[in-house]
Amino acid sequence: MKIEVKCEVENCKYWAEGDQCVADSILVVANSGKQAVNERETICDTFEKM
Repeated sequence: MKIEVKCEVENCKYWAEGDQCVADSILVVANSGKQAVNERETICDTFEKM
């Protein structure tokens, strides 16, 4: 199943025109521990700087 993933981080090597993420898989983690209260407490570990 294909899922559309949007990303606004233009200096990530997986960023594509139209704010599309073109990574084969995405890893999102909590800033600390295994639980997050809101989106600000998460981070995309898939990010790789261009």
